[in-house]
Amino acid sequence: MNRLNHLFATRKDNLLSIYYTAGYPQLNTTLDIAEALEKAGADFLEIGFPYSDPVADGPTIQHSSQQALDNGMTLNLLFEQLKDLRKRVTIPVLLMGYFNPIVQYGVEEFCKKAAEAGVDGVIVPDLPMYEYETMYAGFFKDNKLSNIFLVTPQTSADRIRKIDELSNSFIYLLSSSSITGGSLDVSDSIEDYYKRIKAMQLKNPAIIGFGIGDNATFKKACEYANGAIVGSKFVKLLESEDYLEKINGFIHSIRPSL
Repeated sequence: MNRLNHLFATRKDNLLSIYYTAGYPQLNTTLDIAEALEKAGADFLEIGFPYSDPVADGPTIQHSSQQALDNGMTLNLLFEQLKDLRKRVTIPVLLMGYFNPIVQYGVEEFCKKAAEAGVDGVIVPDLPMYEYETMYAGFFKDNKLSNIFLVTPQTSADRIRKIDELSNSFIYLLSSSSITGGSLDVSDSIEDYYKRIKAMQLKNPAIIGFGIGDNATFKKACEYANGAIVGSKFVKLLESEDYLEKINGFIHSIRPSL
């Protein structure tokens, strides 16, 4: 049983994941931030690898990606940094980013390096499900990496069932089809979408992302899913000079207690 499976087997509700961009705000703080997040109580982490054209990201994460690139972050450097990951962090860690850098790096080599570093899964929003299944699934499975699929309010029931069939850890449930950094959408139509997903009784847990930034939105998301992901609001925190000292307070502001 890998770290993600163990987490979801032992914890069913109110799970909190944090996203941040590798190489931001400084080039060499990737593991410092990861370690601080685990100590503060995050259940699992998503480390983004930057890309020059992050089409699904709002201005906060776009800025962090550009700054990380300007700082010199690359996939080669990220994997160098992650060599010490499991000396400092025990919770599940995923890598998140766009498919273009992975293709340039080599999909098979990317999966191999991620597994060697102790990464548990990968989130690639623009990797088509058909291409994953027919061309790349073997690389993920051989390296025991979970590929996390995204579901939006427009995803059909048949496609959701297919995603559930192909998944082996959790499904990333987008709160909207917009870019990152907005507020959690709780309109009647979106609430119906959440209820529809919950009623499908999928075999994999669901985690809601996009628009989670405080205790109220975290609690609302957890009414419909097993947990939630905070991204832009945390990346914004990293703009402050003493961000490492603020991480504990930030996590407890999102989820004061279990």
